[in-house]
Amino acid sequence: MAELKEAELFAFLPPIKERNQKSVIIIPGGGYSKLTYDEGAFQIAKWMNTLGISAFVLNYRLPTSPDLIQKEIAPLQDIQAAIKYIRKNSAQWGISPNQVGVVGTSAGGHLAAMASNMLTDYTELKGDWENISTIPNFAILFCPVIDLGEYAHKGSRDSLLGENASLEKIKEYSMQNLVTEKTPPTILFHNQDDTAVPSMNSILYFKAMTKNKVKGAMFIFPKGGHRFFVTDKDPLNENWKKLCADWLLSIGNK
Repeated sequence: MAELKEAELFAFLPPIKERNQKSVIIIPGGGYSKLTYDEGAFQIAKWMNTLGISAFVLNYRLPTSPDLIQKEIAPLQDIQAAIKYIRKNSAQWGISPNQVGVVGTSAGGHLAAMASNMLTDYTELKGDWENISTIPNFAILFCPVIDLGEYAHKGSRDSLLGENASLEKIKEYSMQNLVTEKTPPTILFHNQDDTAVPSMNSILYFKAMTKNKVKGAMFIFPKGGHRFFVTDKDPLNENWKKLCADWLLSIGNK
């Protein structure tokens, strides 16, 4: 597959009469070395539409692309630009610029957390773009990569920071260290038996949220591995959909 030179957004819009003010940008996972769309992104986008929520799936540049100057910033630039783009054009879709969320799975969860907590605008967009915030209004994280230290998904860390990342760099990109009272409301879903990305990743993030009085919720299911699918038939795990839908209603549906 040819390297992506610029990011793309795939729009999934509910019928206008069923549409509410909320929208989400869905960030696929893939360990920062590839992007997994099928179950992880497109299905969730279609499911969001059933709630009246507009969904945009982000095809972002990977840090492994050869032509990047600062590789660990490229994916962040793309999600920040996408957030600005949705806000700037929100009127044409009949959505609110102040109800734009991010949904991230696995490494996409790490990128969603970066967007939630990194306050520097890396987009380099000028003019009236400069005044549009890059911070999402809420976040939904599925088995997210959070910690790049003890509980790291090694593949994601190596792809993002390189194999010989310094301890400072690892700390800087471990998202539990960046949570502040400004972090947007966040809901986390994880499985206890996830061997790819240990559930401690979500626990560390939620602990930092609680410490900083960030509103949110965390649900850890006993089994299910490294995945949350819309088509889940497990009687316990399939509850994530109801929990997520109810939480989205609870954070205001103007």
